[in-house]
Amino acid sequence: MKKSKRALLGALFLILITLGLDQWSKMCIVENIQLGQRITIIKDFFWLAYIQNTGAGFSIFEGYGIVFFSVITIAALAMILYLYLKNNDIKYDICYALIFSGAIGNFIDRLVLGYVRDFFSFNLFGWYFPIFNVADICISVGFVILICLYAYEDYKEKQRWKQEDMK
Repeated sequence: MKKSKRALLGALFLILITLGLDQWSKMCIVENIQLGQRITIIKDFFWLAYIQNTGAGFSIFEGYGIVFFSVITIAALAMILYLYLKNNDIKYDICYALIFSGAIGNFIDRLVLGYVRDFFSFNLFGWYFPIFNVADICISVGFVILICLYAYEDYKEKQRWKQEDMK
């Protein structure tokens, strides 16, 4: 299916805005917080804590190196682009654009710096959530909404089958 110019521009706009926010926020953290420093924003709940993550999300695969993450990221970006071009629904376009933007944001860090700059730190009911950044938020939000959309579509399809079986 061919994407409309409006859909392409909308996705590009969302990618550029979220990518810009990601890179700007990382720059602000680096300029204002020392590596390893933690600044309390909301006592016992939310901090800004600058770390350099050489792994993937939640620091998994730490030490695997840039080549490993580059191959994985390029493959993921190609898959996201394929899925984006294949669908014709704005809800899915938004999800794919968010995931694409987040992947690019962390990929830029990895290629330029050799690590990803993370800084949001939360304590949720006594559990310290792994430190993350805006790119991680984009990936997570896009992915969660995408799963919900697929689950809802599956539910609607099963309901349609039930109704057809009752006839």
